[in-house]
Amino acid sequence: MDNLLGEFFGTMVLMVFGCGVCACNTLAKSKGQNGGWICITTAWGFAVMLGVFTATTLGAPQGDLNPAVTLGKTLIGIYTIPQFLATAAVQILGGICGAAVVWLAYLPHWAETEDQAAKLGIFCTAPAIRNYPLNFLCEVIATFFLMFAIWMIFSKQVGVIPVGLGPYIVGVLIWALGLSLGGPTGYAMNPARDLGPRIAHAILPIAGKGGSDWSYAWIPVAAPLVGACAAYVVSVVIHAF
Repeated sequence: MDNLLGEFFGTMVLMVFGCGVCACNTLAKSKGQNGGWICITTAWGFAVMLGVFTATTLGAPQGDLNPAVTLGKTLIGIYTIPQFLATAAVQILGGICGAAVVWLAYLPHWAETEDQAAKLGIFCTAPAIRNYPLNFLCEVIATFFLMFAIWMIFSKQVGVIPVGLGPYIVGVLIWALGLSLGGPTGYAMNPARDLGPRIAHAILPIAGKGGSDWSYAWIPVAAPLVGACAAYVVSVVIHAF
């Protein structure tokens, strides 16, 4: 369990930069308002990179920041079930804390922003077209390629990646996934990324906030876990390990 501190702070850093760019692009009177999708996806890639560096430095060499990724690694024997559950729990807690930091950083802007859905979108994902079965499918697909690509990048066949380069490559992967598959659902791909900040939205005294859309919240939690399992099955079938 010596990875827990790193996974907590790594996920918190992920949320500070990830939810932060959403706040910068969304909130009224922000200097970055209406920066656009490319700005958002780029910053999320950077956010993952910085979170992985943080997690690694603080004793979590896997630098998952994501219960779905941790589940995939549990299936190949890196974690035990108790280690998976503890790691997922601190990742979600890190997500809550990181989102709270963003709320504080943009404190005067919440009251200036009237759109409740836009405020919620800073914390968690929502579908562009609400169709739960298809939204679920999109998140499964996106997370499948997240987990599958991670295993391809760090495979023995590719060879040893120089120390310190891995987080940059994973950041590029996140950037590519956002640009390519992020349109339908906002590419959560990570239960901690969505559930943690959604809980923060629910409990923080955010000026003028609406509901936290709990009717949708199960999809960005369950679908990434299914996507990671699917990536494992396909990887085993094609002998990727």
